[in-house]
Amino acid sequence: MNRLRSALQNKRFSLFVSLYANDAQLALAALEEGAEGLKVHMNVGHRASGNHFGPLAEYEMTFREIRALYDGPLGIVPGGSTDDIHPEEIEKLPGIGIDFYSIYAFHLPSFLLRSEQLARTFAVNDSFDLKLVQGAAPFGIDALEASVVPGDEYGSKLTFADLLKYRYLVETSGVPVIVPSQRKIVPEDIPALYDSGVKAVLIGAMATGKTEDGIRRTVSELRNAIDRLGGN
Repeated sequence: MNRLRSALQNKRFSLFVSLYANDAQLALAALEEGAEGLKVHMNVGHRASGNHFGPLAEYEMTFREIRALYDGPLGIVPGGSTDDIHPEEIEKLPGIGIDFYSIYAFHLPSFLLRSEQLARTFAVNDSFDLKLVQGAAPFGIDALEASVVPGDEYGSKLTFADLLKYRYLVETSGVPVIVPSQRKIVPEDIPALYDSGVKAVLIGAMATGKTEDGIRRTVSELRNAIDRLGGN
């Protein structure tokens, strides 16, 4: 079974890390502290980290190196617009060990929905009509990334309003929901996120900062909080 599908089906709550740079050392740091899955990037500018990622050819060896470190889910943001996503690159991803793609719904070209070997996840933002997620499951979507925090609020504290949106998406989408750390997710947030029904938290630069030490500290703290949920 695809590694992402297995994780979402078999675990109560997972901890994934979106790497702010395509770097095997950062990946190792996250994994050593308890991350269960990772996400990398290509062909996109990343708002939270301020980094720009180029084409697959620049990172193929790094992705293979990261894949060799563990046997959990490894995902990729394949582009920042429909024009940035290239079929010839997508075809290579399963052979490199990529398990799933993650992309905004309005950047997802229809051909990606026919990808047989990659699990399909999509993101919605704060301006997306959330009622539309009710139609996701029939397209074979494996997960929804709830990127619903406005850009000018990145890095602020998680609120009950956020949790209500996450719960709404859980109840209406019919697919597992992943919450990215647009807010500065801290250990005290984990029980409420779990109670909202989401299946995973995906932490990135807003939670970890942009150092290896920051990744280690944040992943370790959140890992401990998740383990305290019990029965994971």
